[in-house]
Amino acid sequence: MEKKNITIGVLLSGCGNRDGSEIHESVMTLLALAKANVEYRCFAPDMEQTFVINHLTGEKMHEKRNVLVEAARIARGKITPLNLFDAKQCDALILPGGQGAALNLSSFAKDGTASIIHPEVVRAVTSMHELKKPLGALCIAPTILAKLIPGVSLTIGTDQKTAQTLESMGAKHKETKQRTIVVDPMKKVVTSPCYMLNATVADIAHEAEQVVQAILELLQKK
Repeated sequence: MEKKNITIGVLLSGCGNRDGSEIHESVMTLLALAKANVEYRCFAPDMEQTFVINHLTGEKMHEKRNVLVEAARIARGKITPLNLFDAKQCDALILPGGQGAALNLSSFAKDGTASIIHPEVVRAVTSMHELKKPLGALCIAPTILAKLIPGVSLTIGTDQKTAQTLESMGAKHKETKQRTIVVDPMKKVVTSPCYMLNATVADIAHEAEQVVQAILELLQKK
């Protein structure tokens, strides 16, 4: 499979690390895909955010925002509602991190092992997995894959409490440092810790490229 024929979906959860997609992780993922000469398509659920955070003060704001509309900031308007996602049109799917993954795409931040995944996210992830297409997840986003893919090997870095929660959900957690990824070749899942660790933007760029390259290698083994 030549790179120019590959299309990879990127699932966003808003805009901003505290209530949506982590911007560095999202942009560096898009950059890594572009540098690899891979076409990408951005998706996000058309839904109200769980809450809105003032990223300057860290306080909650008394307003409402839409996940799709906010994610469009990162995608420069070129984004598709997640309900239109078709697994047959993408060769892989990547989920950048940010608290939006655990607040909007799922309820992991509040419910842990009992978390509920947004039904459109469930459909997108499970349909890709059923077609044996690679999935990538950064930072806290692997918690979604832990819930939907039993027995998957993954990482969220070194946070023991979160790691134990993932293992109680059936996942196999592997501790990692910066610029390290975990590849589960059987499940075709690639994960990296990113800002779950004390990382720099350079670390994020490096890990995004590692995730993209690992996914491309999985596609070559198809």
